[in-house]
Amino acid sequence: MEKTWIRLILACSLLTLIGLSMMVNGQIRTGEQAPDIDRIIKEFTAKESEFKEARNSYVYRQEFRVQTIGPNNRPTGEFYRVADVTFDDSSRHTERIVRFPQSTLKGLEISPTDIKDVAEIQTFSLTTKELPKYLITYIGKEKIDELDTYVFEVKPKIIPKYKRGGERVFLGRIWVDDQDLQIVKVNGKGLPEGEERFPKFETYRENIDGKYWFPTYTFADDVLDFPGNSIHMRMEVRYTNYKKFSSDVKIEIGGDEDEPVPPKKNN
Repeated sequence: MEKTWIRLILACSLLTLIGLSMMVNGQIRTGEQAPDIDRIIKEFTAKESEFKEARNSYVYRQEFRVQTIGPNNRPTGEFYRVADVTFDDSSRHTERIVRFPQSTLKGLEISPTDIKDVAEIQTFSLTTKELPKYLITYIGKEKIDELDTYVFEVKPKIIPKYKRGGERVFLGRIWVDDQDLQIVKVNGKGLPEGEERFPKFETYRENIDGKYWFPTYTFADDVLDFPGNSIHMRMEVRYTNYKKFSSDVKIEIGGDEDEPVPPKKNN
């Protein structure tokens, strides 16, 4: 009887350890020995500088969708815009609109700042040049799928004064792969906010070319609080068909081009 109880206790202990191990996976681990944070920040911001320069030599498709959500949790309207990010005759990045149907959003307007955030804030890259603008705090390590990552909190030292079309900064967290030392996940929002409101979002990257991690998917599900009104919205951005640009090769990203229609502004 005593041996039976011992076996039972050992079995329960083993199950408990397995359970704790499963819980650690996907959670931030703060109890481990702290790595050399200054070195890691210096190295990953240098890698991000390389990545940003490399991404500027790629063409890709950007699919941007925003929906207003009703009380039944179903869409009540939609903004949808597909653009091929390519190059003009001077080898500068430009957009070719592929699809841009009339917006049916309810009580929400997509501004030029929203479009700019899709390209810059939601694909946030913390480069050596941008580093002095931010306070970086090491949070711990976290496993994302098969990746071991360093987690950092990122806060702007100064939030610019709000004006339409003005400077934008990022507030949130980043996850840095501990092998490639590149950002693989971003969670946060763009600032400042004034008469405009911006959602909390999450962006994921994938290793596209075997060397750099490119943003491929952004998602937001948030309630934007305006004076006297709150709007539930969802947002998805997909970045696809990455191809290296060459000045002597014509790159067709694909898809039929619709006549671009400006979005309807809802008050």
